[in-house]
Amino acid sequence: MRITVFQNGTNSNGKVLAVGSCLETLFADIRRKLSLNVTILYNHLGGEIDDITLIRDDDVLYASEGEPFTYISRVYVPRSNILEKESNVVPRAGSDWIRINIGGKLFTTTRSTLTRTDGDSMLARMFSTDSDIEWNSKVDETGAYLIDRSPLYFEPILNYLRHGRLILDKFVNPEGVLEEAKFFGLSSLIENLEELIEQEQLPDDNTPITRRDLVLRLLSTPTNQELRCQGMNFTGSNLSKLDLRYINFKYAILKNANLSGANLSFCNFERADLCKATIDSANLLGVKMLCANLEGTSMRGCYFEDPAGSRANMEGAHMKNVDLEGSHMAGVNLRVATLKNANLQNCDLRGAVLAGADLENCDLTGCDLQEANLRGANLKGATFELMLHPLHMAQAVR
Repeated sequence: MRITVFQNGTNSNGKVLAVGSCLETLFADIRRKLSLNVTILYNHLGGEIDDITLIRDDDVLYASEGEPFTYISRVYVPRSNILEKESNVVPRAGSDWIRINIGGKLFTTTRSTLTRTDGDSMLARMFSTDSDIEWNSKVDETGAYLIDRSPLYFEPILNYLRHGRLILDKFVNPEGVLEEAKFFGLSSLIENLEELIEQEQLPDDNTPITRRDLVLRLLSTPTNQELRCQGMNFTGSNLSKLDLRYINFKYAILKNANLSGANLSFCNFERADLCKATIDSANLLGVKMLCANLEGTSMRGCYFEDPAGSRANMEGAHMKNVDLEGSHMAGVNLRVATLKNANLQNCDLRGAVLAGADLENCDLTGCDLQEANLRGANLKGATFELMLHPLHMAQAVR
């Protein structure tokens, strides 16, 4: 059995020695060959050799006179494996090619790939030449940077950084890739994966989601995370009296759904279809209903007014024949909304924005329209009886 021995801290002027029967004999040969008063013998990873049985044929060892192991950037490899020798160089700070050891699997890529998108990600900060952070990353025996993560889930992330598209193999769980994306701080990829996971959770035939399905999703979602129900089908579902605050219902289908008494504060219903839904007595503080379809919807006695000042935004909503009788709507934005034939009796609309709204044939009996903005609104056939405050012309003139 033979080994190659260098002085600690160098890869030059090494000596090839035969290994005898004991460590003391080997130390004597090293002292004679290298003229060193060797007291400690290290392997190429800095591990101390304290028994002759730990040495293998063709090992590379480093002789020390008592000083700690000194790591060097190039590891000597015997000529018998010349191809491996070229790969045993630790990437220099300015080198564009990077080798990464993710959970035992080697990946080779370029510095520009790792820093191309999401400049604030961990990978970008770790490998950017402009970074002022000293990472002191560990490397393996080939010089590849060691990162203790899953190689299965890292591979689609690396491909995403290469060409900007998220492509997952059939047996790769997107939830696993999402966790890796969160670890590396890749915000754009996180959003793509969350949308993909939501779509996969939808029934294949787009069967309406039931109350039980939604409750299970609510229970499984951490309180510090937003529940996204974007584009989901809740047609005819009974969601009454549930606490649904902050849920994203953008583009969702809620035709004929029962949301009466539910807490919908700060929900996003942008462009959602709530046609003929029942939302009586619901809390709608700070709700977003931009361009939502609320035709024929019952919203009697709803609460839109937020004492903290957040205004509900229903700009451009389609609310033909909606029933809002007795609702508290102070400060609500209903600009250019369609409220033709709507029932707004006894509504509190103080400071509401109704500029450009279609109020044709609306019943505004008993409404409080103090300081409401009605400029440019279509008031043809609207009923203004028993008003709490007189309507000034300035409120309706362009």
